[in-house]
Amino acid sequence: MHRVIPFGIVYLPILTALLGLCWGGAWTWATFGVVFVLLPLLDLLGGQELRNPEAGDFTPGERWAFKLVTWLITPLLVGLTLAGAWVVSHRSFASWELAGVVVSLGVASGGLGITVAHELIHKTRAFDRFLGQVLLLNACYMHFYVEHLIGHHSRVATPEDPASARFGESLYAFLPRTLWGSLRSVWHLEAARLGRQGLPAHHPRNRTYLYVLLPLAVAGVLTLLWGPMAGGLFLAQGVLAFLLLEIVNYVEHYGLAREALPGGRYERVTHHHSWSCANRFSNWMTLQLQRHADHHTHPVRPYEELRFDPETPTLPTGYPGMIWLATVPPVWRRVMDPRVEAVRARVNASAR
Repeated sequence: MHRVIPFGIVYLPILTALLGLCWGGAWTWATFGVVFVLLPLLDLLGGQELRNPEAGDFTPGERWAFKLVTWLITPLLVGLTLAGAWVVSHRSFASWELAGVVVSLGVASGGLGITVAHELIHKTRAFDRFLGQVLLLNACYMHFYVEHLIGHHSRVATPEDPASARFGESLYAFLPRTLWGSLRSVWHLEAARLGRQGLPAHHPRNRTYLYVLLPLAVAGVLTLLWGPMAGGLFLAQGVLAFLLLEIVNYVEHYGLAREALPGGRYERVTHHHSWSCANRFSNWMTLQLQRHADHHTHPVRPYEELRFDPETPTLPTGYPGMIWLATVPPVWRRVMDPRVEAVRARVNASAR
């Protein structure tokens, strides 16, 4: 069971956000401090976890414990968001405190909630997928369910994938392209699904309508219950959550590309098409999402079994630190462009 305990760190952003709601003041920024100050420092000091587990390493009890780590996040995180909506409607915050509440809830919903949702929607059980979609609703980004599973995984590291950042593309050019491109992609994917059923793209069964309208409906209900501050908080933290997701997408695939083959197809996805990272603490916080190349080559592999390959394109530090770098494009390119070129040279050499 000792192998499960480190993943308990995922609950820390929820705890610090709750303390911010209760105590106010500087505590409203505690979640930001944990994720974007403390975690990068721990990554620098804590070293890497290079051990690769085998499927038979875990006992049945550990298997259930790994599941519980993810299952409990949905009620806790939804409860946190509702608590935040109630508190900001019934208590006066200074502007900087209110900003801290929004940031803390957004970081919890995006950095934690969408990460857990990503794990759950890849499961085959309806219960897991339901919990994952609730977390995506909490982050106001429900169309990720279709776009990620059907769009991103088949088109990753190609020009057709809005979530794969191109070589030389800045974060600020990437964000509008991926935000609009992912929504447009879901519309086309849904249109194709309905077309196979003999239905038009604009049919009410097109889930794009549901994915866009349901978060607005939740905000409306919260506004009716507790006032405009409640509905506004829900939408604001959701926007921050999905922006954080797309920044992570930028980090995960920057500059990596699959070779185009005759006939308009691309080479199969391999460990060369995603950036990975073995930093111990941020891997625990992200349920080993940073072993991202293995996730793309084995999409249904549980997070506790994800593996790190030394031959995988490797980030210099974990996601929190890389997000800081991505916000400063010249620094990002100075750090990452030589790594992209090195990956390309290694792939070309192995192909000879």
